[in-house]
Amino acid sequence: MAKASDPLAQYNAKRDFALTPEPAGKAGKPGGNVFIVQKHDATRLHFDLRLEIDGVLKSWAVTKGPSANPDDKRLAVRTEDHPMSYADFEGVIPKGGYGGGTVMLWDRGTWAPIAGKSASDIADGHLHFTLQGERMKGDWLLVRMKPRPGEKRENWLLRKIDDAFAGGTDDLVGREITSVATGRAMAQIASEENGAKPAKANRTPGAKAAPVRRPRTSAKLPAFRPLQLATLADSVPTEHDWIHEIKYDGYRAAVAATGDKVRIYTRNGLDWTDKFAPLVRHFATLDLPPCLIDGEIVAMDKGGNPDFSALQAVLKRGHGAQGAEDELLFFAFDLLEQDGEALTSLGNLERKERLEALLHHAAPPIAVADHVIGAGERLYEAMCSAGQEGIISKRADAKYTGKRSTNWTKVKCTRRQEFIIVGWKPSNAKGRPFASLLLAQHEGDALVYKGNVGTGFTSAVMDELARKFAKLARKTAPLPVDAATARTAQWIRPTLVAEIAFAEFTAGGSVRHASFLGLRDDKPARDVVPEHAKPAPSSASSVKITSRERVVFPEAKITKGDLADYYAAIAPLMIPQAARRPISLVRCPQGRGKACFFQKHDSGSFGEHVHQIAIREKDGGHEDYLYIDDNDGLLACVQMGTIEFHGWASQIDDVEQPDRMVFDLDPDEQLTFADVKKAALDIRGHLADIGLVSFAMLTGGKGIHVIAPLDRGHDWDEHKGFARHFAEALAIAEPGRFVATMSKAKRKGRIFIDWLRNQRGSTAVMPYSARARAHAPVAVPISWEELPSIDSASHWTIDDCKDLLERAADPGLRGWCFARQALPGY
Repeated sequence: MAKASDPLAQYNAKRDFALTPEPAGKAGKPGGNVFIVQKHDATRLHFDLRLEIDGVLKSWAVTKGPSANPDDKRLAVRTEDHPMSYADFEGVIPKGGYGGGTVMLWDRGTWAPIAGKSASDIADGHLHFTLQGERMKGDWLLVRMKPRPGEKRENWLLRKIDDAFAGGTDDLVGREITSVATGRAMAQIASEENGAKPAKANRTPGAKAAPVRRPRTSAKLPAFRPLQLATLADSVPTEHDWIHEIKYDGYRAAVAATGDKVRIYTRNGLDWTDKFAPLVRHFATLDLPPCLIDGEIVAMDKGGNPDFSALQAVLKRGHGAQGAEDELLFFAFDLLEQDGEALTSLGNLERKERLEALLHHAAPPIAVADHVIGAGERLYEAMCSAGQEGIISKRADAKYTGKRSTNWTKVKCTRRQEFIIVGWKPSNAKGRPFASLLLAQHEGDALVYKGNVGTGFTSAVMDELARKFAKLARKTAPLPVDAATARTAQWIRPTLVAEIAFAEFTAGGSVRHASFLGLRDDKPARDVVPEHAKPAPSSASSVKITSRERVVFPEAKITKGDLADYYAAIAPLMIPQAARRPISLVRCPQGRGKACFFQKHDSGSFGEHVHQIAIREKDGGHEDYLYIDDNDGLLACVQMGTIEFHGWASQIDDVEQPDRMVFDLDPDEQLTFADVKKAALDIRGHLADIGLVSFAMLTGGKGIHVIAPLDRGHDWDEHKGFARHFAEALAIAEPGRFVATMSKAKRKGRIFIDWLRNQRGSTAVMPYSARARAHAPVAVPISWEELPSIDSASHWTIDDCKDLLERAADPGLRGWCFARQALPGY
């Protein structure tokens, strides 16, 4: 390394500043704590981690990039110190020069050694530090490896420490592919810095990438919408088409955000932005598009569980109190609006997947609430065993109505309701301002007495309540009560709302074994009414499946009833992907071994649950195409002998605006599935280079689909043209591996990149569709991280339905195939 007297001598000596745009520089003043990570496509793609120490940027080249998985140890080669002016560098170093290639500013923020450590630990070959970046957060570790004989470079290992920011399946460098400074992808930086501005008609992969991200402060904040409320139920729905979440013990809230503008509303639309200022600051750093998010604000007790009393204590201290910054948490569970588009007409699970995609880069104290599909009873038992409040169950395909509905139910581990405080009884104990509180609820137009509560108060809470009671005192009872209660009661105006836990109601309607949990400032007294548990709602399909015993897959003895049961169970996962798209069906009325045929037109023969949309044909006429929008539509198609579902790359509300690009990798018979997997991973990388996030799906046949979801805003000619140029460019670059034409003669030993799926009227098999092949394989979404371990494109069959439902909750599949990104150039 360079001498201490001139820490940048080596840096300056390696570069010709008449040729490179990199900054020459001198050492700055010590004392700063900046860190940056630059993605650098030189001889080999790598990521440069740089930490400000003693006025320079100490640097390591991390060969595979940082990983959020604590089990991953990334090689980090120590390089020369860089000047502080390099912290803003993004551009292209000319070929032939030192480090020639494209440089992106991939992350930035501040760093600090952990308590008791210092930057001088580098000399000892060990640095434990904390990062507060836009992408890298939490504790990290750099450890120098023992050098081999004759080895001149310093090899270190970079590893994430297991903390709240760690993620075992989170592909950090694969997920984040644009600059934190300009929003550009690598290919866009390369083309723009070199002055290349290709015309639209000549677009090729790499010519243009996603548009530069601009500040969103000028966008309008979404307005508050009435929030959906859950109905109290006495048991958990058991059908597969329900999703289940933890019922958090806190304040319901709606967050409206765009860029650094944030508003937080209570469930009744009160603006409590100031009260939750710490969360507002965290949301402002996410640079979100205009959106309205539904969720719960909580605080944790000493055991790490959400606790209403703990939340009350935090709010009482105020957001400026010591530690309050880290005590408020927000669990998001619904997305009502994004980019000016209302999402309330979509199903619960689809909105949840869009929410996952929107908040994929969020970190505590903001998180997306976990959910399970089916298995609600197991979650309920786990929550009750852990002392939690209970669970919320939601019909997967139900719309967001903004009112109380049985499509959302709550099942509580203990009885808890809201009551109005109407008075109090004096205490004989010294220093205790009252013995108990008198409670009531509205029943119709009447205020009805519900007993009293005398436990659950701290001294501070009792003193605070006594002060409130003094201001609300009244001489007469605000409701009818018996003489014994009235004899010693002190009455107040009925405006305070309290959360009360209790064992049961007595025969006379009073609470038994009640305990005070806290006041609720987010709900007016006029809305406090009794909650009566109802039986768990049933969502059994109204579609009757006949001839259930007919064998559809003779090799595995799988019947029509088995197939229908699979689709009924998998519908929560399939509907968000297949609904509201024109579809083509593969129908095999007598089973897959007999005659099968495609069907895309219909005029109503499938029944009321399968819908039609008139679409213009090439000859100028119109034909009725099929589409479905719920579970019953799926089963109605199965009743008519359908095995496979194939869908357009556009939706029925605007069929001329495609919203996903599909590359079907179809291998020659002599190739192995390992060849296809490698091709898919390479195509993913090429798409990332032009600014597109992509997702993988096993087709259930021989190949893999690489899918890029897109914003609408371009037509079919542009969509098809881009896909064709992309596939042809790969075939030209690697003619021994890829071909972009359908000719089987030219496909020998190669993989056909089928871009024809991206033209108007073409379809692709839908996620979770069964295939009309031996043993009933299924088209299954997978994460890029698990792809290397998969042995074939038909890895799962309909017999694996339980596994498919359980694995859908895997973090690597959250938000699968949902992303807001424009077709490069639009």
